[in-house]
Amino acid sequence: MNDGKGRALGMDRAITRRDFLNGVALTAGVAMLSPGFLATADMRAGEQSSDYYPPALTGLRGSHPGSFDAAHSLRDGTFWDQAGTPADTGESYDLLVVGGGISGLSAAHFFRKIAGPKARILVLDNHDDFGGHAKRNEFHSGQRTMLGFGGTFSIESPAPYSTVAKGLIRELGIDVASYPKYVNEDLYRSLGLYPKIFFDKETFGADRLVINPMTHVSGESQDASIGAGALERFLKEAPFSQQARKDYERLVTEKKDYLPGLSSDEKKARLARMSYNSFLTDVVKVSPEVVKLLQARPQPSFGIGYDAVSAQDAWGGGEPGFAGMNLDPAPGKGMNRDAIPNEEAEKYFFHFPDGNASIARLLVRKLIPQAIPGHSAKDVVKARANYAALDQDKSAVRIRLNSTAVRVKHQGDPASAQGLEIAYARGGKVHTVRAAHCILACWHVVIPHICEQLPDKQKEALSSAAKVPLLYTNVAIRNWKAFQKLGVSSIYAPSAYHSHMNLDVPVSIGGYECSRKPEEPIVVHMMKTPCKPGRPARDQHLLGRVELFTTTFETMERNIREQMARVVGPGGFDPANDITAITVNRWPHGYAYEYNSLWDKFWLEGGETPCEMARKPFGRIAIANADAGAYAYTDCAIDHAYRAVAEIMKS
Repeated sequence: MNDGKGRALGMDRAITRRDFLNGVALTAGVAMLSPGFLATADMRAGEQSSDYYPPALTGLRGSHPGSFDAAHSLRDGTFWDQAGTPADTGESYDLLVVGGGISGLSAAHFFRKIAGPKARILVLDNHDDFGGHAKRNEFHSGQRTMLGFGGTFSIESPAPYSTVAKGLIRELGIDVASYPKYVNEDLYRSLGLYPKIFFDKETFGADRLVINPMTHVSGESQDASIGAGALERFLKEAPFSQQARKDYERLVTEKKDYLPGLSSDEKKARLARMSYNSFLTDVVKVSPEVVKLLQARPQPSFGIGYDAVSAQDAWGGGEPGFAGMNLDPAPGKGMNRDAIPNEEAEKYFFHFPDGNASIARLLVRKLIPQAIPGHSAKDVVKARANYAALDQDKSAVRIRLNSTAVRVKHQGDPASAQGLEIAYARGGKVHTVRAAHCILACWHVVIPHICEQLPDKQKEALSSAAKVPLLYTNVAIRNWKAFQKLGVSSIYAPSAYHSHMNLDVPVSIGGYECSRKPEEPIVVHMMKTPCKPGRPARDQHLLGRVELFTTTFETMERNIREQMARVVGPGGFDPANDITAITVNRWPHGYAYEYNSLWDKFWLEGGETPCEMARKPFGRIAIANADAGAYAYTDCAIDHAYRAVAEIMKS
């Protein structure tokens, strides 16, 4: 860290990113106990402290150190060898929920509405904060608080929200149609800032920032005011060979039927079975430089590049090359739901400054009002959560953090049992509670290890739900004058460590104010999916997960600083002086895996999907979460929470 280049990047600066103790973030002004200390101390006393406030922690977050140790030990078959005899808490509940993400919190809410306000509910979560992937990141600059989303981005979905999901959003007080009142959509454009592409010299021969003439797959629309001149500017400035320039222009402007003599359905069937990269290389026959440019564009949606996404899905996502193919607009067999346009769904959008962490906070307020002060979906944005109120003896609903469920077992034959015993690891010890019902709203890959009574076929289906690994990085900076000088609001960097980087969405709501002037501090959001191109999607996700678990925060930080220096350094950005805080939300188990026509035969041919088999109720146990629908969106998490509650109410 103390080498000359590291000092120039600011690796030695005492910013509020972290002071490391065995890889655990300890931040100024936040007295957070390390997992090692909590293992031998009174964990509840630490959580009852007024200083316990996870959203303000920086450094390595997401699946943070200490949150996965027990689960990994279970997976490896070593946990019970050293766990000791579980201690019976004597607690009994009507419902125990494993997983405090949006699905688990929604399940608790739906159950309480049916069972009544006196129903006793316990939610267990292995992380030090609730919300699951809906993670809130807070930064402080003087008297100013800045928020970032550390996971789930927005209320959005490729398909329309269900009646159930829309109903919960309304019940929480969120008026989705009012979103235009809170977002300043013209802010960056009014300052001359537009989306751009960063070409790196290792891949393209030169470091160069060029206007982006494309619509982003991640959902960011290309500004119409750039006009027809964008393509001309791009072709002039991009460090492409002459052949690559001609090929790219041909790809985006030519209307050619590349599969003549086939019907629309036959073309879609062909496209569903080839990757977009194969389509570009073997059918359209463009330069490898063009393929490299487009490779990383689907990562925000799929967690993989176009080597592992079908050409049919690329067509649905609006990629170039299909204008002359005469494809009817109806989705083809095996098409990913992310790639099917839907006008109604596109209009149903709302982004809070902390992403869908605000939904999680609103659900907690419904369940435990004293934990989240306030009364509206607007004031929740600035509310400081009272974590000491989450797990109180007298409360009907309790949320117990830093607690990993390690065994869920019926008391007797699952077909006739009247209750369950649940064991969980917390503070270096194992405890047990009893419950009449249990909803497993945790990751599907964990369930076979904690519920051994499940049928083997169901365990196999649960284990197939490979998660998509990703990094959501938030960097607080002193100002964004360098971005203004370079005329850039967001950056697609196909070969960089983080493939996407953008200034914070300018949303002001409930007294929270976004950054409006380049002289003001702001949060820059960066995204990485650790892909391994050339391999099947599940293999890429597995290898990417290993990469995230084995990469140190110091390495991540250095990559962040080096990338920002290269991309916006020419505008005057100095990472040593301009970065004030860094939070890396590491999600080795990130998005729910969505089925892919290239790798999942059943998705093309029909029949029962693994997620349908995986989510079947078992005795007094039901299964929720976005994995249950193989659909990585909040509405899916809500819908399957509702289904799971309906199932246990029948048992």
